[in-house]
Formats: sequence, C-alpha cells, structure tokens
Amino acid sequence: MGDATPQIGYAGRDVSGTTVDGFLGGRVSAQQPHMGFRSGLDAVILAASVPAHEGDHALELGCGAGIASLCLAARVTGCAITGVDSEAGLVALAAANAAVNGLGDRLSFVAGDALALSRELRRDFDHVFLNPPFHDSAGQRPLDRERAVALHDEGKLSDWVSAAQRRVRSGGSLTVIVRTDRLPEVLRTLPDRGLVLFPLWPRDHEPARRVVVQARKDARAPLQLLPGLVLHASDGCYTPAAEAVLKEGAALALANRPL
Repeated sequence: MGDATPQIGYAGRDVSGTTVDGFLGGRVSAQQPHMGFRSGLDAVILAASVPAHEGDHALELGCGAGIASLCLAARVTGCAITGVDSEAGLVALAAANAAVNGLGDRLSFVAGDALALSRELRRDFDHVFLNPPFHDSAGQRPLDRERAVALHDEGKLSDWVSAAQRRVRSGGSLTVIVRTDRLPEVLRTLPDRGLVLFPLWPRDHEPARRVVVQARKDARAPLQLLPGLVLHASDGCYTPAAEAVLKEGAALALANRPL
C-alpha cells in the first residue's frame, strides 16, 4: 500500500474508472483504479523478495488490487496467497484480477482490517508480506481518500509490522518494503536476530530511498546487509538486474535464501 512509484509495464484503456495495467513484461494483467492509489515498482519488488515455494501459504496485508500477490503467484507455481485490504472495492478488483490471470484457485482476497484480522486469518502462515502505508502525517496528504489511506500510516507503521510478525510461523518469513528514513521504526519492532536488509538504490552513488526488510521467525543469525539492487543506469533506463525482476519476473536474492 505504501507504493507511490510509477507503473511498471503498460497502461491500457479505462474500464469503468479503472485502467488495465501490465506487469512482469505482460505476464500479469490487472485492473487498477484510474484515480487514487495505484501499485507500481514497490509491489513488484516486494513480490520478488518473498522466499515462497510450491505448497506454501502466504498472507499479504494491505493487498490493494492484488498486484504484489499476483506477481508472486506468477513467479512461484503452487503457492497459495491470501490478501487482506480495508477497501472492499479494491478487494473486488483483486479477486477479478486473480480470475483474469487464471490464478483464482490459488489467490483469495478478503475485505478486513489488517491490524485486527478476522478469527479465520489469525493463524500461522509460511510467509507474510506487505507494502504498508509509510508516509507520516507530516507530509502533504493526497486529496483522494483511498490514496491517503494507502500512503499515510498515521503513526501506525510499527503496528503494521507487529501485526504481520504475529502471523508468521516459526521458521517462516516476514517481508516488508519501506522508505529508508522509516527503517529505524521497523527495526525497533522486530527481533534483532534473523534480519536481512536489502537496499534499493535509484542509481549508483545515490542514497537508497527504499529498503526491503526480511525477518525469519525465531532465527538466530545476526543481521545481514545485502548489496541490494541498483534500479537505473546513468541514462535513466533500468539496469539489467532491475529489468530481470521488473519485466522478466526474476526473484531477488532475498527470495533465494534457504529458510
């Protein structure tokens, strides 16, 4: 939900207030609201970071129109994913997107409060992932209500991370993408063992604006800082490594680490 980056893929015609957008080089086609919150690069990067395997069951908190869940399901055959979002309209779009992409048997989307899950969802999952609202209240709020809800955390970023961590099974993973300046709040919320940080560099020699944090539940390994991913070359085009993730559906190093 925290993603405010441009679209990754193509934008198609407007359909009843939505556009049809392509992700992973067209492997995923999804409707998103024409106005309001729209997923982009952050959602695709998040999906490429989750270390899911066939037979695993993952949970996405704040799924929006389901873009991250769709991209993860397209990459990992045989994993099941449940998405939760407070906006019923986005949940309906996510379900429709799953059906259009032939993933309705593995993806399910539920309207609800990610911070107060229903009894049916208060159980352990192999993986939990989220792109939470991570813009604080000091910033200018969008006029669109749904976009404002998706982007601004109202001081609850740590609540989102805590809620996600509670739903991870022992040995499972929590994966979250956040703005770099909000990283201290996330680290204070999680145990100091079993953590891996993966920075996203806009270009070489530029500060990272986003970072993917992954926590392994009950792991004892010390914190690791991975090299991360440089997104753009000097000419503004995506680097080959970024192209592989964004257009070809490749996994990031985070997703290839053994559980």
